[in-house]
Amino acid sequence: MIRLAIRAAREDAELVLAALLELAPSGVEQVDLDGAVEYAVYGVPGELPSLPEGEAEVAGVRVTVTDREVPDDWAERWKRFHVPVLIGGKLYVRPPWEEAAIRPGAIDLAIDPGQAFGTGAHPTSRMSLELLLELEPSGSFADLGCGSGLLAIAAAKLGFSPVIALDSDRAAVAATVANARDNGVALDRVERVNLREEVPPKADLIAANLMRPLLLRVAALMEDRPRSLIVSGLLDHEADEVAAAFAPLRQRRRMDERGWAALLLER
Repeated sequence: MIRLAIRAAREDAELVLAALLELAPSGVEQVDLDGAVEYAVYGVPGELPSLPEGEAEVAGVRVTVTDREVPDDWAERWKRFHVPVLIGGKLYVRPPWEEAAIRPGAIDLAIDPGQAFGTGAHPTSRMSLELLLELEPSGSFADLGCGSGLLAIAAAKLGFSPVIALDSDRAAVAATVANARDNGVALDRVERVNLREEVPPKADLIAANLMRPLLLRVAALMEDRPRSLIVSGLLDHEADEVAAAFAPLRQRRRMDERGWAALLLER
C-alpha cells in the first residue's frame, strides 16, 4: 500500500483539493500544517493519481509530492488517529470501535471515518456541529454535501424533522445510509444530487460544509433562503465573500479555527 501525499500552501488548498477529488473521488486524508495543507491518497501502485515525486503542479498550483509505502498493519494503525470528541458538552462523536458515551446527557454518535468525509475531528465539521447546537432543534433540516452523514444524523438525534441528506458522491450517500442505520436514525431523504446544477431543497435550517466555489454556486441556485444557514469548509479570508453571497441572510455568528471558518447566517 502506498501513501501519496501532496502538500500545498494554505491559500492554494481549495484549488488543489478540488483537483484531487476529481482524481480520487472517494476522498483524501487532510493534514493541516503550519502555513500549508497536506492531502494524502492511499492505494496500490497503478491505482493512484500519476504525479511526479518532488516539485509538481496541480490545478496551476506548485505543490510538493511524496510517496511512501505504509506498513501492512496501516489500517489498524490508522485507527489511532481517530479519537472521540465531545462537541459543546452535548454531542459525543466517536469511531465505531470506541465505547459509547458515558457522560450523562451526551448524545452518542458513532461515525465510521473510513467511508466518507466527516468525523467531527476536522475543524469544519466540529464548528458546524457547535453552531448546530446553538439553534433550537425544531423544523426541517437539509445537509448539502453530507459526506459521512454526521450533520444530518446529529440533527435528527437533536430533534430536527424531516431531515434530508444530499451529496454528489455515491460513496457519501452509501456512507450516510449506513451510518444512519448504525445510529438507529431514520433520515427522510438521502440522495445523490449534483449540487452544482440542481436547486437546493427548501428547509428551515440548511447546513453546507462545502468549499468556496461550490458554496457560491449553491447561493446562486438557491431560490428561497432558509430561516438559518450554517456554512463551513471555508478558509478565513473567504468568509466575508460567501456570507455576502447568501444575502439577505445576515451573519449571526462566526467561528475560526486553524485557518478555517464557519458561519451561522440568519434572516
